[in-house]
Amino acid sequence: MRTSAPCDGRRRVGGTLTRNEAKVLAAVAAGGGTGALTRYALSLWWPTPPGGFPWTTLVVNAAGCAAIGVLMVLVTEVRRQTHPLVRPLLGTGFLGGFTTFSTYAVDIERLVRVGHARTGLAYLALTPVAALAAVWGAAWATRR
Repeated sequence: MRTSAPCDGRRRVGGTLTRNEAKVLAAVAAGGGTGALTRYALSLWWPTPPGGFPWTTLVVNAAGCAAIGVLMVLVTEVRRQTHPLVRPLLGTGFLGGFTTFSTYAVDIERLVRVGHARTGLAYLALTPVAALAAVWGAAWATRR
């Protein structure tokens, strides 16, 4: 595998992954797969009916935002000496795979297309508000 920007910030042209870069890549992949499978399991457990409000995606995205708020406070303010793979595994990996902007966009398009424009617009407005409130609230609570 070739890369032009190693994870340690040095610039390199061509070459193979370093041992550290391979570990980071593996952590992101493992976390991302687990996060995506968790989101999929929740969508099976709590499906959105056709034309219904996509509560599952909203809750998943808000919960993921709350979790990233907690994670970032913990690894940047509380425990600055965390293992270097914590952020790639849990932040970029698990929470990146767990939350989903693309499903959010598809849900809105689908609602508008089938004649539920008001529900789609409500979802469009509510999601970023819920996401920001979740990050801020979780970060605030973690700092306390």
